[in-house]
Amino acid sequence: QVQLVESGGGLVQAGDSPRLSCAASGRTSRIFEMGWFRQAPGKERTFVAAIMWNSDKTDYADSVRGRFTISRDNAKNTLYLQMNSLKPEDTAVYSCAAGGSPWWTGIRREYDYWGQGTQVTVST
Repeated sequence: QVQLVESGGGLVQAGDSPRLSCAASGRTSRIFEMGWFRQAPGKERTFVAAIMWNSDKTDYADSVRGRFTISRDNAKNTLYLQMNSLKPEDTAVYSCAAGGSPWWTGIRREYDYWGQGTQVTVST
């Protein structure tokens, strides 16, 4: 099993640039891709960004491309989401996810493990 714990959320102002972290533990050898998702109040969970664990391939939702940056530190088994130019519509619970297979050559957004999420509230 893989355990994921997010941190870095909270109440921020529009235009702020917080960074979320997701620490992975357990059988991290099972991680080949990680991603961030978010769920706004009353809405379904949506994809935000993803990164392959052993290559530089990344993927972003159109709504965050150019504002958010996903990165990872393999030595620390930690995933990051740098969020810039936050808007009130970015308010959501942000969750990280992990999974994948060693033969994947591209991002698939398919995950087996999920974190509990961290709330990000953007005020005007």
